[in-house]
Amino acid sequence: MKSDQVFGIAPEVREYSYVDRGNLDQTLETFLSRTVHVAIRGPSKSGKSWLRKKALANAITVQCRHNKPFTDIYVDALSQLNIRTEVKKTEQGVFKATLTATGEAGAYLLAKASVAAGVAKESGSSTDSKFVGHDVTDLRFVADLIKTSERRLVIEDFHYMTVEDRRGFAFDLKALWDYGLFAVVVGIWSESNLLLHLNPDLTGRVHEIAVDWVKEDLKQILSKGGASLNLDFSDEVQEKLASLAYSNAGILQQLALFTLDDAKIHEKGFFRQKVGDTKHVEAAAMLYADQLNPVYQQFAKRVSAGIRTRQGATGIYAHSIAVIMEADDSELMRGLHARSIFERAVRRQSRIQFGNLKAILEKMESLQIDKDGRGLLIAYNAASEEVTIVDRQLLLYRRYATLKWPWEDLIAEAESKGGQLEAG
Repeated sequence: MKSDQVFGIAPEVREYSYVDRGNLDQTLETFLSRTVHVAIRGPSKSGKSWLRKKALANAITVQCRHNKPFTDIYVDALSQLNIRTEVKKTEQGVFKATLTATGEAGAYLLAKASVAAGVAKESGSSTDSKFVGHDVTDLRFVADLIKTSERRLVIEDFHYMTVEDRRGFAFDLKALWDYGLFAVVVGIWSESNLLLHLNPDLTGRVHEIAVDWVKEDLKQILSKGGASLNLDFSDEVQEKLASLAYSNAGILQQLALFTLDDAKIHEKGFFRQKVGDTKHVEAAAMLYADQLNPVYQQFAKRVSAGIRTRQGATGIYAHSIAVIMEADDSELMRGLHARSIFERAVRRQSRIQFGNLKAILEKMESLQIDKDGRGLLIAYNAASEEVTIVDRQLLLYRRYATLKWPWEDLIAEAESKGGQLEAG
């Protein structure tokens, strides 16, 4: 057995080191059998997707993107069922919506759902038959199609939606519940019961599961994985690895693999081995941080470029991001309140106004996103007025990397132009 079959970050579940933290597997299975939506929240790489995949092997999984409307969820979901959504403009200037089967499976689902709904199709009986007047805005019909497929709808990366789209989808969730379709929503947010904050009508209709790790849970991963490889991590090595993982199972998985690489252990040995020197952990952390360098270099470039486009607001953006990036690990993991950011920022520049600062925090996410709608590292929740770290690898990176962040240069540029402290 190879070490990378046991440890490391991977899309598939690492069974040899998978730990059912707090009996979450059974908890998820219990609520999947009930008439409720399920929300799974936790930091990036905390094991949310592994937890979900253990319980749902054949889900309709839709990945959210920051620059796409939430209605694309339904377009994507139906495409996985071999159903294409088309909207065409007629000669009379009226938009005509159709759902088109792109295969036999899609044709079967359209036919079965339409019979149940009493919907007639256009003439023809081939697999590309079209059903007119129904598209992704017809939630009842969409819900019937997904239910007919007997597959569960899973929404991944919910935090990538804009605030407006999150709220819009939260209201759709109430309608989907009324139609008997129960979804699983997976994402990163700090406060409990986010969906209820977005739509109080979901009370009693959604159950939230938090995926959080403490050191003892993380050490169980090392013990189980080590046993699979016929080796033991010393108490000192376990403590070091768990500390550098920042309460994150994914980071621990990768650090464990790199630690074994540095110790020249690549597969299960015939004799019991021991990993006892923390220098291997330090080397692993340095390697991990070095591999992350391009990710955060691009993050810095995107944010800097975005800040420079905010005419009249360069200074307040730069001061804000500088304060956030200088905050303690525990603050960013727990949630750093806008008031605390303001108090620190105003010590840097006394003319910063709290209202302007909150306004730009709401726009901070858009600065981080790449052209594909990915790359979010720091999130702001307007409801709780807190900034949280989305990608905890950033905490490891800034501990070991030597990158000079460009925020102070931006501040100097802004000050030379008079401060530029208006919200923009």
